[in-house]
Amino acid sequence: MDLYKMGLWQVFLAGGPVMWPILLCSIFAFALVLEKFMYLRRINTDTRKFLSSILERMKHHETKEALQICESSKSPIANILKAGILKYDRTRSQIKESIEDASLYEIPRLEKNLSTLATLAHISPLLGLLGTVTGMVRCFQIIQAKSTSFHPISPGDLAGGIWEALLTTVAGLVVAIPTFVAYNYLVTA
Repeated sequence: MDLYKMGLWQVFLAGGPVMWPILLCSIFAFALVLEKFMYLRRINTDTRKFLSSILERMKHHETKEALQICESSKSPIANILKAGILKYDRTRSQIKESIEDASLYEIPRLEKNLSTLATLAHISPLLGLLGTVTGMVRCFQIIQAKSTSFHPISPGDLAGGIWEALLTTVAGLVVAIPTFVAYNYLVTA
């Protein structure tokens, strides 16, 4: 069997049963990365421009206008600043506490599902390794069955198990590498 002449479905099936959890990992990872990119795109704000407009309003004691600017922006920084602006007439420590409280709410929203994405990036190569082990177990089962029945063992008898082992390793790495890259990008974005 030539790998390059096989269809994707045939390659998937040749990888054995461990390919199914690897496929699930890839689907979940893709969905999480897509959701995260859409979320980041939705909350994307020109921070310098936003902060300068807020500071300009606050310099002129235009708190209502500053609050309107914050409410018109759906970014986490706007929600954090809004909490501080709402307490502008209080002490510095109360304003700081209000901003910190708002950030305690906003930061988990930014980090949502990142740990799941990291888990998928770590699990995928382990599943590939599991497929490697099950493929090798299959090879040794064939060796044992053939040797106890006094039939000669040919390389073709072992090729299926080795083929399965290598395909699951490749599949696990194919899922893990882009997932890990996306995770690192999203953590630093």
